[in-house]
Amino acid sequence: MIPRYSREKMTKIWSPENRYQKWLDVEIAACEAMVKLGKVPAGAVKNIKKKAAINVARIDEIEKITKHDVIAFVSSLTEIIGEDGRFIHMGLTSSDVLDTALAIQLKEAADILLEDVDALLIILKNKAFEHKNTLMIGRSHGIHAEPITFGLKMALWYQEMQRNRQRLMNARKSISYGKVAGAVGTFSFIDPFVEEYVCDKLGLKPAPVSSQIVQRDRHAEYFTTLAIIASSLDKFAQEIRLLQRTEVREAEEYFSPGQKGSSAMPHKRNPVLSENISGLARLVRSYAVAALEDVALWHERDISHSSVERVIGPDATITLDFMLGRFTGLMDKLVVYPERMLANLNMTHGVIFSQMVLLSLIEKGTTREDAYAIVQKNAMKSWQEGLAFRDLLEKDPIVTRHLKKRELTAIFNVKNFLTNLDFIFDRVFKNKK
Repeated sequence: MIPRYSREKMTKIWSPENRYQKWLDVEIAACEAMVKLGKVPAGAVKNIKKKAAINVARIDEIEKITKHDVIAFVSSLTEIIGEDGRFIHMGLTSSDVLDTALAIQLKEAADILLEDVDALLIILKNKAFEHKNTLMIGRSHGIHAEPITFGLKMALWYQEMQRNRQRLMNARKSISYGKVAGAVGTFSFIDPFVEEYVCDKLGLKPAPVSSQIVQRDRHAEYFTTLAIIASSLDKFAQEIRLLQRTEVREAEEYFSPGQKGSSAMPHKRNPVLSENISGLARLVRSYAVAALEDVALWHERDISHSSVERVIGPDATITLDFMLGRFTGLMDKLVVYPERMLANLNMTHGVIFSQMVLLSLIEKGTTREDAYAIVQKNAMKSWQEGLAFRDLLEKDPIVTRHLKKRELTAIFNVKNFLTNLDFIFDRVFKNKK
């Protein structure tokens, strides 16, 4: 049973209440550190903790005047706390709060996305073993190549999502850095101990060196990772769309009772979930480009990245969370048609065995060039005239001079293509969750 998708967890991370709460967590932690340094009275911090509260409406009201969100935030706290509010934000710059809080939000978002990926991995593994021996044709350039199994395709997707999981773990690690180093990162008016204390308490590491901000290559890595994951989902969804085409119909999205495919054509059963995922992947990729553009800022910092991150932070994580939930549900209910897969595999009259015939002739002493010409001539005739490839080979004197009937029978066995299937599955799934 897969976890039920709920977007509330992710959207809550980006709510104004949670964002301001994270800012407050940074401010309070900084005050606690300064108590240990003897810079702030312990009673003042106790009072701050007791009285501090988030009032979104009041912050918005003040910001209309100040045109500065952090100042509005600090002013609203001071109104509530009273005299001890003067210790809030002492020695800090806005980005100390903003960047450290953003790191926490992105880290929490990564945790949810990791849960999503794990749920999808379970489904892909189950599908891989369920259809380990479900024969289908492999295609290159959209054209029949040689047989594979649908389970092998699922194993391929599973392994790709394992790589994506590792990428996301790496991105989570890279983004989990905060800074409380003052206006240009020099700790001019704040002790480095404060940064160490704040980051440790909030589950982050201090950026070894910073300017006014945490450097945006970290964020670019994070959002590029989300784009790679979205692109994998796009790839998988595109395959479902291709397999669901009427002419192929080897697999299709579950079509629920009462569902409608077209306002005009009652017969339509469209791969709408997959198409939706492919479309959303374009958005997530665009967010990665925006994050890369944020890396180059003026000198120690400008504000051009800020407006971008207010959009791509929530949008990229919420969108990918939705995509992963949607695709996991799609795969859980995916309808697979093994009989259709087998029928499609056989529709080319056996030409899919051409490489095996080629190699057998070479093993018998025929040059590769001659063997290729012989096999291709018969394969093209089979293809164009709809004749059985094997029958043509049995009538070709050059072929029969080298290959006996029993040898052709051994060649035309689809199991030859799957000899190493167990080896592949062991390599993919051994010691994997």
